[in-house]
Amino acid sequence: MDLRWLLTPAAAWGSLGASLLLILFYEVRAHRVSRRDPTHQARFVNARMRATWVQAIAAQPGFEIVAVQALRNSLMAATVAASSAALALMAGLTLGGASLAAGLARLPEGGVAPLHVLMVALAIGLLFASYVCSAMSMRYLGNASLVVSMPAASAERKRMNPLAVDYVQRAGRLYGWALRLFLMVVPAVTGVVQPLALLPATMALLVALHFFDQPATVELD
Repeated sequence: MDLRWLLTPAAAWGSLGASLLLILFYEVRAHRVSRRDPTHQARFVNARMRATWVQAIAAQPGFEIVAVQALRNSLMAATVAASSAALALMAGLTLGGASLAAGLARLPEGGVAPLHVLMVALAIGLLFASYVCSAMSMRYLGNASLVVSMPAASAERKRMNPLAVDYVQRAGRLYGWALRLFLMVVPAVTGVVQPLALLPATMALLVALHFFDQPATVELD
């Protein structure tokens, strides 16, 4: 059997297209199913849990310090994620900058050169997006901590509680996306090394995300 077609630029570009479609299908399906069943994945269960937590803390005077400490723990987790993404981004620019420049010079040649440039840029872009999501999560957590530190019985706190709920939920979603984008760097880097390995790496990523998104087995009322 002639397998030389696997080494053609068309096969390499097809691997990228199939990988992007698989990730898009996974995310679109997850969000559509979550509309019918909010317990479908852990990230949607966690969103409800964060809102319930803010509301429960607001109803218990004297727990302001506990609330701020809990948000501080989340803030530290987002800080670690942002630092990891920033360090990986600097390393990627240092190691891949020369390769990206060389690839840009070979763009007129066609073939897999444009794909190589795209994969390097995609890996760098994913790291930058992960950093931005983590930084924005830190911003929302910092603002939410100001609200939950107010006395629970104060009029200002009662008026600002819906804002705290919204900020904590946004922070959680952004933190979750920061982690997901960081994981997506793995198939992107694999595609830089060998474009044909991009599809298997993406399938391995989706298997990992499947277990990553598994909700708890405990049923919530």
